[in-house]
Amino acid sequence: DDELRLLTLHRAPAEPKRRLCLSSGIHGDEPAAPLAMRQMLQENVWPADAELWLCPCLNPTGFSLNTRESTAGDDLNRDYKKPQTPEIRAHVGWLGQQPDFDFTIQLHEDWEAKGFYFYELKMNDTPTQPRRVLDVVRPICPIDLSPVIDGRKNDRGLIHPELDPAVRELWPEAFWLVMNKTRLNYTCEAPSDFPMATRVSALTKAVQVLLA
Repeated sequence: DDELRLLTLHRAPAEPKRRLCLSSGIHGDEPAAPLAMRQMLQENVWPADAELWLCPCLNPTGFSLNTRESTAGDDLNRDYKKPQTPEIRAHVGWLGQQPDFDFTIQLHEDWEAKGFYFYELKMNDTPTQPRRVLDVVRPICPIDLSPVIDGRKNDRGLIHPELDPAVRELWPEAFWLVMNKTRLNYTCEAPSDFPMATRVSALTKAVQVLLA
């Protein structure tokens, strides 16, 4: 738990109106995600009304090795249903100490992607405008228009995954969050074959739109 606290940041304005949690780097071979988080931290431009919890690199051993898995060979983003790894046990324990969030964001890369795309997980009927993200990212990075991505229907860059926990044998971080800490989650995916600057810019722009 002490090690995890060193990898988290908390920003609390005097009168927060929203509570948001952002994370990245759970797959160590997706470097654009923590680099995007680093850029946002360096720029230090955040919504004035938002209380923020940031986890810049959830898999530091994998990041240093440039591997998807941790140094123990575990895919940490498949361990949230019944956590077994020390990293995810610590992360879930830490999350349990925080208040519920208005929404959460995860940053990723996809080496098979033809462009940027993202997931929206909604547990209620609150109106959202996710396509604003695609409108802003499109001039920076192409949108992946493949009809199917990772076995799921892709609606021009936006995917709404199955939310029934009974059909999800392995839970990623995003799924655990919507089942336990939030009713709305976004997972942003940058295409790994594109230049690093493009991937980082696409992810940072997506986050800026979502935070706005």
